[in-house]
Amino acid sequence: MLNQLKVLDLSRVLAGPLCTMMLGDLGARVIKVERPHTGDETRGWGPPFDERGESAYYLSVNRNKLSVAADLDSAYDRDLLLRLMSEADVVVDNFMPGTLERRGINPIHIVEAHARLIWCSITGFGEGSQRPGYDLAVQAESGWMSITGDPEGPPMRAGVALADILAGKDAAIAILGVLAARGSESLLSPGDRRIHISLAASATAALINVAQNSLVTGLEARRWGNQHPNLVPYQLFDAADRPFVLAVGSDAQWVAAMRSIELGDLADDRSLATNAGRLQGRDGIVRRIALRLRVKPAAVWIVALTAAGVPCGIVRTVLEALEDVEASPLTGVAPSIPGSARLPPPRLDEHGEAIRRQRWQSFDSEYI
Repeated sequence: MLNQLKVLDLSRVLAGPLCTMMLGDLGARVIKVERPHTGDETRGWGPPFDERGESAYYLSVNRNKLSVAADLDSAYDRDLLLRLMSEADVVVDNFMPGTLERRGINPIHIVEAHARLIWCSITGFGEGSQRPGYDLAVQAESGWMSITGDPEGPPMRAGVALADILAGKDAAIAILGVLAARGSESLLSPGDRRIHISLAASATAALINVAQNSLVTGLEARRWGNQHPNLVPYQLFDAADRPFVLAVGSDAQWVAAMRSIELGDLADDRSLATNAGRLQGRDGIVRRIALRLRVKPAAVWIVALTAAGVPCGIVRTVLEALEDVEASPLTGVAPSIPGSARLPPPRLDEHGEAIRRQRWQSFDSEYI
């Protein structure tokens, strides 16, 4: 799909590497540039490590790439990077603002010099900020932690680095958008081809309906735990053996759900026929449903609710969830987009000699 696309990956940790891995999954040829000796920080983010000594964290976002080690403070290596940039279609970086410029690599000047080059920079808090932007800090400042966790407990972060993940996906989407425009127009300006993505902007935009609730009401959003601020019932319940979720999103689903769990009187209650009425009666509804669901195993309820067209699901462990997908200890979870895992994540500077000798020609039949 993108097998003619050349991507130079100057990023590390999660958002940037995820973006370039997605492009690689779609067929792009990706060269990952890393610091000599230590490489991407996540190579050391373990345990767990695999039998080769590579961290699971690093392996999760670096398939479909070749690796070359290069020192930005070396004139020889800077010259190599400039040559790679001149032949690339896309460059992705997540350096602190000014880091490249101080070493004679100015992204906007390079984009101006190469009419087809797209350059995407990913930062924590925006292109003008010098703040380092790890996911936890962004989750805190974007409002996420204030709405996550038990209502009576402390603020809580999401269980995965969602701010990084969203920013990485936003970067990939933005790059694909410019590629589409580049293919349909004779020439894009350097400004069109210079992309800035920040974790903070991606995270704030992802507040979606929670943000809109506050914008409409002028009130602060609060934590709801496993409940939903706008829907009832839409939350976690305990069955006789294990927890599961019931997610009623329409009035028809409400009636179907109540009949499926044998609470027909709730289905027939006209005061609860609309979602607004159910929001008013939240406590009583949740109490009745919770008592009912505890009498049978979760699988029994899942069968009945699914047959009635009501969204629901057992709370599974990660290993249980992975049973349903293609996944590998080396290349990670298979792409969720049309694509494939062609290459395992590279060892540090594994392809350095070939890249220095041939640059993009290193992507021959041995690697593709």
